[in-house]
Amino acid sequence: MSKIGWVGLGVMGFPMAGHIATKTGQPLTVYNRTAAKAQTWVQRFGGSAASTPKAAAEGADIVLACVGNDDDLRQVTIGPEGAFQSMKRGSLFVDHTTASADVARELSAEAAKRGIGFVDAPVSGGQAGAENGVLTVMCGGDAAEYSRAEPTIMNYARMCKLLGPSGSGQLAKMCNQIAIAGLVQGLAECVQFGMNAGLNMENVIEVISKGAAGSWQMENRHKTMIANKFDFGFAVDLMRKDLGICLNEARRNGSHLPVTALVDQFYSEVQKLGGKRWDTSSLIARLRK
Repeated sequence: MSKIGWVGLGVMGFPMAGHIATKTGQPLTVYNRTAAKAQTWVQRFGGSAASTPKAAAEGADIVLACVGNDDDLRQVTIGPEGAFQSMKRGSLFVDHTTASADVARELSAEAAKRGIGFVDAPVSGGQAGAENGVLTVMCGGDAAEYSRAEPTIMNYARMCKLLGPSGSGQLAKMCNQIAIAGLVQGLAECVQFGMNAGLNMENVIEVISKGAAGSWQMENRHKTMIANKFDFGFAVDLMRKDLGICLNEARRNGSHLPVTALVDQFYSEVQKLGGKRWDTSSLIARLRK
């Protein structure tokens, strides 16, 4: 059996690592910045907790990570106590962080110098997708390295695909977030308009979700909008981080993202309303001010 290390046990990483342990029966060595969270994971799934990413990766055949941003990712890989410091030649690092394409390329090059494979593999599907093991995973890297990573990833994914060289997974995740931003704003306006017009929006959504307007966001987020309760998914702070990455990349490659830029500003208004940790369906809150 392959020896597996896992770095980062947040709302996504905790269940993702859990699926590997449950479905394969393999003991994982896990690291989390808050050590108590790692101990909780071990109590539930077995394996062992490490005090540093370096310790979690020592002797591992594959190390997987899901952390916050570019700086966090650099810290847990090339930092003094990072995973790259102990990973053996021929091992593989799979990064599920939503980060920039630049950091993916940077870490891929650094890994190659050390004889380590690297796959950038950001995910979509939110906390519910992680918990239910049905994430979509967008990958960048070498085809041979991807082939090694895919069997482990499929323990918590329903779709996983290699989309090009290093950084391509992160670029695809940007496409995903760009598409979502406009959808959520459109859904917020739809729900608010219908409620102001006196319609029963549960009934309306039941009908229109089966037509051209239907989407995952409509099926899964209309209820939170109607109820004005926003603690069911991906946080506004994280969405703004992701949209910032998208807008920076767009400036570089000459893309015009007017809707994405506008929705990013709408989310800044939600933050000012106290909604930093609300889920992304809270866009409707600014329409109700």
